Amino acid sequence: MGSGTSIGRVRGLGAAKEGAHHWWTHRLTAGSNLLLMLWFIASIAMLPGYDHATVTAWLGSLWAAIPMALLIISVFWHFRLGLQVVIEDYSHAESRVVLLILLNFFVVAAGATAVVSILKLAFAAGAVS
Repeated sequence: MGSGTSIGRVRGLGAAKEGAHHWWTHRLTAGSNLLLMLWFIASIAMLPGYDHATVTAWLGSLWAAIPMALLIISVFWHFRLGLQVVIEDYSHAESRVVLLILLNFFVVAAGATAVVSILKLAFAAGAVS
């Protein structure tokens, strides 16, 4: 059999008491990544040109900037969840805590930089037009 109580196995809770939530969140971000990437690919394919001015004007639209920001958030969240599992499974003792902290700092910094860049383009395009 498995470890834990019968009710714990039924509820899907492991030793950390949050495994099902982590698994479910990872699946939800995977689904949102799929939908938003399909939107992104279709949007890029429908652009009349791929020069800097066209792409900047496209990303300046709120109809492009909002889903793009959601895509960035979803991708970085999914990345964090997946790498957290790898670190927890294959890292030991003190290095695990340090790696998880570094992972959180990296994801927040990179995600915030990407979202701020998108917002900068969106607000700059709005100020010009």
